[in-house]
Amino acid sequence: MNIYVISDLHLGHAVNKPMDVFGGNWTGGYWQKVQDDWKKKVTENDAVLLGGDTSWGMTLSEALPDLQEIDSLPGQKYIIRGNHDYWWASMAKMRLLPIKSVHFIQNSAVKIGSYIICGTRGWTVPENVAAQSTEDKKIFDRELIRLEMTLSEAKKLQTESEKIICMTHYPPFNSKFEDSPFTFLISEHNVDSVIYGHLHGSSSRHASVVHKQKIPYYLTSCDYLNNKLLELY
Repeated sequence: MNIYVISDLHLGHAVNKPMDVFGGNWTGGYWQKVQDDWKKKVTENDAVLLGGDTSWGMTLSEALPDLQEIDSLPGQKYIIRGNHDYWWASMAKMRLLPIKSVHFIQNSAVKIGSYIICGTRGWTVPENVAAQSTEDKKIFDRELIRLEMTLSEAKKLQTESEKIICMTHYPPFNSKFEDSPFTFLISEHNVDSVIYGHLHGSSSRHASVVHKQKIPYYLTSCDYLNNKLLELY
């Protein structure tokens, strides 16, 4: 089994919201490029981790065509919520969707072979904690609780030496790559690797891989990956 990762697909088959207006790697049929690369690399025995912002749909019905297209691709897929995934509903409703190979992770974890997958959306890590708004602090603290929940579930599933892969949508550090309560919590749970997305464009300070307490953090936004899946393991 191989583990592949990518995030921020921003699909919009039902809402007609093309990404080519953003230029760069979003032009020239980026989703077709992702699919072509996907089909070359991924087998039915592999897993693909999707780090949020999967669909522009506002409701489950609007997101369904995007999820069904992902479902038709090879491998098992594991998805967390991104900040633009407004379609994300209760787990009970999402489990009723007519899809077979797309699995949603929320306050949970799943073991696949010798890997354990967990994750949560996260939130913006402030450059200056003292300047963080009351509302941002509230969401930040809530996401920290959710990260603790998913990591705790992952540890419960770890019976031998399975590698723990944690997905977050937001970068778990600020633009200076400084540690945060997110990275400290990830380190405490002995995570093996982390993927995150959310960042786009040349204006964002980014690095393909950042190491925190010897844990690699991989940026997986599809435009930064040149619309190709990254083989993590």
